[in-house]
Amino acid sequence: MPTLAIPVTLHDSLIARLDRLNTAKTVAQLGAAIGRQFSYELLRAIWPMDEATLQQALGQLVETELLYQRGLPSQATYVFKHVLIQEAAYQSLLKSMRQQYHQQIARILAERFPETVETQPELLAHHYTEGGLAAQAVSYWQRAGQRAIERSANVEAISHLTKGLEVLKTLPDTTHRTRQELDVQTTLGPVLVAIKGAGAPEVERTYARARELCQQLGEPPQLFPVLYGLWLFYLVRAQLQTAQELREQLLSLAQRTQEVALVLEAHRALGTSLFYLGELDLARTHLERALALYDPREHHSLAFRSGQDPGVVCRGFVAWALGMLGYPDQALQRNRETFALPQELSHSFSLAYALDFAARIHQLRREEQLTQEQAQALMALSREHGFTQRLATGTIMWGWALTAQGQGEEGIAQIRQGLAAFQATGAELAQPYYLALLGEAYAELGQAAEGLKVLAKALATIHTTGEQFCEAELHRLKGKLLLACSAEHHAEAEACFQQALDVARRQRARSWELRAAMSLSRLWQQQGNRDEARELLAPIYGWFTEGFDTADLQEARALLEELS
Repeated sequence: MPTLAIPVTLHDSLIARLDRLNTAKTVAQLGAAIGRQFSYELLRAIWPMDEATLQQALGQLVETELLYQRGLPSQATYVFKHVLIQEAAYQSLLKSMRQQYHQQIARILAERFPETVETQPELLAHHYTEGGLAAQAVSYWQRAGQRAIERSANVEAISHLTKGLEVLKTLPDTTHRTRQELDVQTTLGPVLVAIKGAGAPEVERTYARARELCQQLGEPPQLFPVLYGLWLFYLVRAQLQTAQELREQLLSLAQRTQEVALVLEAHRALGTSLFYLGELDLARTHLERALALYDPREHHSLAFRSGQDPGVVCRGFVAWALGMLGYPDQALQRNRETFALPQELSHSFSLAYALDFAARIHQLRREEQLTQEQAQALMALSREHGFTQRLATGTIMWGWALTAQGQGEEGIAQIRQGLAAFQATGAELAQPYYLALLGEAYAELGQAAEGLKVLAKALATIHTTGEQFCEAELHRLKGKLLLACSAEHHAEAEACFQQALDVARRQRARSWELRAAMSLSRLWQQQGNRDEARELLAPIYGWFTEGFDTADLQEARALLEELS
């Protein structure tokens, strides 16, 4: 309970009222130590005198309107009329008496109120803390944080776990304290990822401290999730070299222990990293290996340990990779499978990930309305639970959908707003992709010069970080915007389209290759090179075996008919 600044005259007036009540003052002080609201049952368990005296004192407090009463003893509940009355009664206690009361309250709760202990461990944590029993307090702050996580009350969980860490500082520096702190830090990390974003400085501080603790303890079981948390931070910060070193440590540790859950998570980390590097086929292989090991019933706890359910993340990335590799229908099917898992687990952050991937899959298929629906659902869920980074990505996807449906100005404003919020979390990963969406939006609005500035930034980021999964599309969009600027840029635009083709072919990204081929074929068509255009586009279109209802394949077919 925070100490309130009560004006001196008001404080004196409240104390004077309490002093006139004799025994009732002691009851008020004891009730104030319990909280703003307290039950007769708990008060009676702590009260040292006879029950008749207690009931008389409570009657006085109700009669003088210091307390409100709900129900009749022994089922009654009492509430201080105002928080200032509770604070005045609490402050009138000597510090030693306060500690004694809190210790009594904690002991009685632990012994006689198991349901309260189970459902409100933060109450015991508070009383143990104020009673000066730090060791017991830390344990209950940890339990309170874990329970809040299970209810997706992540902001509440951060508060409980942070208090636990503060109390830990008061304990002697022992191995037991080190283990306790490691437990709290590893519980806190995934919650910070959900609320602050994986690239937030708080995430790095938490996992870096946890790594120090692991080094003090040797190689405890928490080492793997700690390394995983650091890997995720550096990945999202697009510091891919550091992320690669941590990824290799994860795989080595998993292979050494041969624990299925660790091997699963290692393949998940490897597959995710490879995806962003543009190694789409190899990424898919590792992600599929992870899914082959995944059992929702056996591995449901991983969603709370690492922040997201591995089944959701792996299926999401497999779906996205399939879409780029040229299997748009399989991508859609994998995306549908993703949604069942977070519903079964009742894990909101995993559901947010599923919605995020769904928006990306529909965007890749150029399904504007479906992209908008998934983005809006993601934004609503993220606002409800405080998922800062996911709210930002949802806003970006919503902006793209608005632009694609003819609301260009509003769409660009939303993409820019989302990008600013995304960058504010410390995230760097996937920025080239989101900048590509912004560049495309400028192209739709006929603002080629602005679009080229955005794409220049995206391409510079790729060269700096090595993140290449959408490089082909960036070169294609650059060529498209150059043509929109001036007919004098034909040669430069053609080079961009050719570079897009080369990158897509190297990555075996057939969907990007098809788009690049269509852009180059249209340019050659305008230049009168119809045969060359058809020879380029026909075999690429002919490779596809599915997705013929998607916008890209329909446009490719129509273009081939024109060229014929």
